[in-house]
Amino acid sequence: MRYSRLKIIFPIGLFVALFLDGSVSNVFAGKLFSYPYASVLHLVLLWIVFAVFLDDRDNLSVGIWSAFVGLVFDWYYTGILGVYMIGLPLVVYICRQIKPWIDLNFLTLLMIYIINLTILEAFTYIWYTMSHVISSGLADFAVYTLGPTIAVNLAIFVILYYPMRRLYLSVN
Repeated sequence: MRYSRLKIIFPIGLFVALFLDGSVSNVFAGKLFSYPYASVLHLVLLWIVFAVFLDDRDNLSVGIWSAFVGLVFDWYYTGILGVYMIGLPLVVYICRQIKPWIDLNFLTLLMIYIINLTILEAFTYIWYTMSHVISSGLADFAVYTLGPTIAVNLAIFVILYYPMRRLYLSVN
């Protein structure tokens, strides 16, 4: 009975994170997207990384849910289908591959989150460059988008780590 609560809370939290990604970005748009910098919030990614690493039994369909929420994210926020629909399940796959090899604690989960954040942002950059949506160079992307995005999401991770960990462990 206890484990079924996680199967209910995970999708609800995923869609709350999806909603908050857009809402918080909209509210703080003046600070997050002040030219030439762009800081992209990734609360959905944070929720997914926590789900992969804190689900002891690996019974959640995180890959399927991430593809679905990626499709919704693409459809509603980006308007370009496929970017997050492929990128988020890719992150889930990478996390599942490295999960058996790590000792889970605050610092390792932080590093994994930063690595996955970098992978997702680089994947998005490559996709948008190939689609001719953006034309900025790699150095501009690293300095003006990737760096600020990592900084903002690092702060959010530090603030939300213990409450989210406690939530996952209490319903797991």
